[in-house]
Amino acid sequence: MDETILIERMGYEAEAVGHLGSGKTVFVAGGVPGDEAVVEVVEEKPTFARARIVSLVEPSPARIAPTCGAGEACGGCPWQHLSYEAQLEAKRANVVAALVRTAHFDAERAEALVQPCLPSKRQWGYRNKLELGARTDEHGTFQLGFHREGTHDIATPGTCPLAHDAIAKAPKALRGALKFAQGSSDLGIFRVGVRHSLRTRDLEVALWTTPGAFPRAHIAKTLKSAIKATSIVRVMADPGKARKIKGVETLDGKGCWEEELAGARFLTSAPSFFQVNTAQAEKLIRTVVEGLGGTWGEEGPEGLEGLYVADLYAGGGTFSVPLAQAGADVVAVEAAGSSVRDLRRNADMNEVDIEVVGGDAARELPELGELDALVVDPPRAGLADGVVDDIAAAASTRVAYVSCNPATWARDVERFEARGYRLVSVQPVDMFPQTYHVEVVSIFTRR
Repeated sequence: MDETILIERMGYEAEAVGHLGSGKTVFVAGGVPGDEAVVEVVEEKPTFARARIVSLVEPSPARIAPTCGAGEACGGCPWQHLSYEAQLEAKRANVVAALVRTAHFDAERAEALVQPCLPSKRQWGYRNKLELGARTDEHGTFQLGFHREGTHDIATPGTCPLAHDAIAKAPKALRGALKFAQGSSDLGIFRVGVRHSLRTRDLEVALWTTPGAFPRAHIAKTLKSAIKATSIVRVMADPGKARKIKGVETLDGKGCWEEELAGARFLTSAPSFFQVNTAQAEKLIRTVVEGLGGTWGEEGPEGLEGLYVADLYAGGGTFSVPLAQAGADVVAVEAAGSSVRDLRRNADMNEVDIEVVGGDAARELPELGELDALVVDPPRAGLADGVVDDIAAAASTRVAYVSCNPATWARDVERFEARGYRLVSVQPVDMFPQTYHVEVVSIFTRR
């Protein structure tokens, strides 16, 4: 039965949240805080329900017309119907809620700690990378597009307005080129990555394929006619979540992608992680450097002279290089082989000394000795069990914890506070406008 409700807030996913007349929480797809809507319940659970909007009685002032017509099929910009101000407010509110709900903070303390979310100057056209899923369907047709979250379905829009203009039309161009290049054969392509830099103008296409024979020259020639790439590479790997990489080969061009970030240059190989919003990544770095006691002068980061700092989950050196430029004595720990190689190369290119340790953060941390400060930027799952204990044992005076998942971050906040640390600042950063994702930079001091 249909029911009229008021949409109260955004949840930490695509859906909005309200309450049915019975008092039960209901998640509403496409809702905006402030909407008065007639909804139809489509899924009923013991403690919550899901509903769809049948009609809007009174639209929220924060509701706007979507920019991308393919958004519903693709799912890549699920908050595009919210004004940008409402997106920023909702992201901050979700960080506050995570502290209260998961870290069991007093609501007043959580509100006082969490700063306003730092906005992205570009609300569209900000992504320096597109990740496309590829497969051959049951009719033998090659498909290339975006995986809908939580499914194996591939949506095939021709363009993506979240990406830099130079790669916004890449999905359609690459789909046509790879269809033609493969003909009736299946070359085992299961993923395609496209990276572009507004600052260096580098553009790299990375084809992820199963190992085996591959027509390198033919594929490279066809792709070059479709897109102006400075680098075309093939990553040989097993499909699936583990993605064990068997090798990387350059099909054309320089074989890596170069970006400029916070005054430093970074070379990134195709399998390695790099932040997808370069301008906002600079705000992350600055917040970390200042949170550890440094400053940002005309020449870049400074003020960390003499500090022994560990950077865990260091990637290609996004934080390690600026920390070293600020004068810190940096040891960087990274498990992924491609990122370790990138990190060493980036340290040399930027003329800074960084001790690079290839290995798992949980295993290597106890070997590092006492630390003055520590940076952690773990995957979405947060810190592994025992890592907070090891950080406490290293007696680091300050810890900067960068997270892309408020729920696992808040769980770890509670662990830090139980081990003698106090959370002193929380800065949400909007790395992903038009989505519910938010990055958090938090600073802990040792009691």
